[in-house]
Formats: sequence, structure tokens, C-alpha cells
Amino acid sequence: MPTIFTKIINGEIPAYKVAETDKFLAFLDIRPNAKGHTLCIPKEEVNKLFDLDEDTYMELMAFSRKVAIGLEKAISCKRVGVAVVGLEVPHVHVHLIPLNSMGDMDFSRNIPLSDEEFEQIAGDIKKKLDGVSF
Repeated sequence: MPTIFTKIINGEIPAYKVAETDKFLAFLDIRPNAKGHTLCIPKEEVNKLFDLDEDTYMELMAFSRKVAIGLEKAISCKRVGVAVVGLEVPHVHVHLIPLNSMGDMDFSRNIPLSDEEFEQIAGDIKKKLDGVSF
């Protein structure tokens, strides 16, 4: 059975996309810890990070780095935190979370955002990634 992320990749479920290549996708987390919380995923459905082949693992990290740099330019924060937990969806995903305090890494809290806010944030990040070679 396809994961929710595979359904997003296939266009069966909408998402606030910020970057995409033939191998990877970055989109806003719909239950964000902080404004701009972004997920980076491989399009290949693999459950665990360390089950990725080495090339895909390295390419995912490079993709995530580029998205994080754009994210930090778009969202005011002290830094962008990175987490790979992998318990909530059985599809590799890298969390990029704009941080202003350690509390922003608390996955038990989520901030509510409207559709308009999600669209604005996604647009702001995309603009900062315009011209970035993935």
C-alpha cells in the first residue's frame, strides 16, 4: 500500500511543494513545528534512511541542504534544524525546521496555519530557490 508521501508524489493528495527534481520532492509539513517546516523526500518509497543506497542518501542530503539554504533566506530564524525520525510515515523524510528555540524541535506541538499562510510560505521559499541548480 502506498504511503501518504507516495500519494503526494503521484498527485493523488495535494501538497505545498517548494522544490522538486526527478528523484526528490520538498514540501511543507501540514502539521508544522514552526512556520516553514519542510519535508524532503526521495520519490522512491523506502522505509528507512539507512536502507537508501549510498548515492541516493548523499543526493537526498545535498537536495535537503539546498532547500535548507533557501528556507533560511525565506523564513526569519536563528538556524534550520534537521531531523530524521521516520516513525510517523514509513517513507524516508528529512525534516527541515526553522529554529528560534529548542522548543521548535518538539514534535508534540504543532502551529496552526491557514491555507493562505501555507501558500505564502511555499511561495516565499520557492522564490529563494529560484535559479538554484538541483
